[in-house]
Amino acid sequence: MKPVRIGLIGTGNVGSGALEILALNGSELEAKLGFPLEIAAVSSRNILTKSVSNIPAGARVTADWREVAGAADIDIVCELIGGTTTAREIIECALKAGKPVITANKELMALAGPELQAEATGKATIHMEASVAGGVPIHAVLREGIAGDSAQAFFGILNGTSNYILTEIEAKSSAFDDVLGEAQRLGYAEADPTADVEGYDARSKLALLAQMAFGQRVAPGSIYCEGIRRITPFDFQYAHTLGHTIRLVCAARRTPAGLALSVRPTLIPKSTILASVLGAYNAVWVRGAAGQDTFYYGRGAGALPTGVAVVSDIMRAARDLRSGASARVSPFSFQKLAEPDLASIDDFVCGYYLRFRVKDSTGIIATLGRILAENGISIDAVLQLPTDDKANLPFVITVEPAREADVRKALLEMEALDFIVEKPLALPLERGV
Repeated sequence: MKPVRIGLIGTGNVGSGALEILALNGSELEAKLGFPLEIAAVSSRNILTKSVSNIPAGARVTADWREVAGAADIDIVCELIGGTTTAREIIECALKAGKPVITANKELMALAGPELQAEATGKATIHMEASVAGGVPIHAVLREGIAGDSAQAFFGILNGTSNYILTEIEAKSSAFDDVLGEAQRLGYAEADPTADVEGYDARSKLALLAQMAFGQRVAPGSIYCEGIRRITPFDFQYAHTLGHTIRLVCAARRTPAGLALSVRPTLIPKSTILASVLGAYNAVWVRGAAGQDTFYYGRGAGALPTGVAVVSDIMRAARDLRSGASARVSPFSFQKLAEPDLASIDDFVCGYYLRFRVKDSTGIIATLGRILAENGISIDAVLQLPTDDKANLPFVITVEPAREADVRKALLEMEALDFIVEKPLALPLERGV
């Protein structure tokens, strides 16, 4: 039977993984589809000067993506280069030519996915399973698996690098910079780890999932975001004392004030399923109005797990082409995304973990307690583990549920106190997620 012909652009980690999966599983994929998939063209900037494995004999090899994205002999285009400039040109070219596009580009899809889909002609549509959580099929879950339900909330660990760093700090009591260096040596972290450790990568993924779960056009920049650089072994010791651990949590909830979204380090109970997610793994816990709780877990990155997601999308697009289907299911779950109705982070209410570093002196707790009380915040507990460094003494105050704005106002006042060594750290203290 005539094959469906694929043009693959980008031969980095994800592209190489997809090529390997197609080579390893070709006969099984054909048995599942009823027709073969054929790599007809492969492109990357340096493909003519480097060796790329698993490119089949007869495939066109070119450094010019234009010879792939708009070519008449290509049925499906895979954009696997990342970024928001050339990648956008590739996707626009393919969609306007009526070709389905497979992408792992979470940043571009979060910024402009709906606009790009609107440019599609003919039977073209965007397939982007690999853009969030690597080998975890969370898009398929939200788009089809639990589409009959109304999502009320979800919590996710969506960045494997930050999760690896946090769980290594927890396990080894090592400093952040030491663990980051080890993560870079092992290939878990990039030479410039900013997108991962500051939460920006996770924020793009949260924006995408929020669009799919709630049908709102959420821009990544509208999501409150904090990174993990300030988390120390002391924070894990105190968290354990409270029966909690710390993870970079992507949170989304429907609230009376609107959709509440955030990416930030959060104390979560050790008894919860998210607390058991270790290393470079990802997980998403979803609560539906009718179906209640479901949980999805797996490798969040890596050539082969992400390659599986890419190839699964290729199969989905190929089936649609052969059956004559046209945008059978919107890539964003909803046929049209509504304007965002977002709650302000200022109105977020929960308990908080407040960590201080101080020069030991009398009256510290009384002074801090007074400032909290003046801002309508009640102390839950005061924790101080033994330490010999009285010039840089860490301790923790946990507070009863309070408004984020009130907590921030109190902390701003505290920063000016003469016994404060470092800006206080405030983390949400979840009682159950």
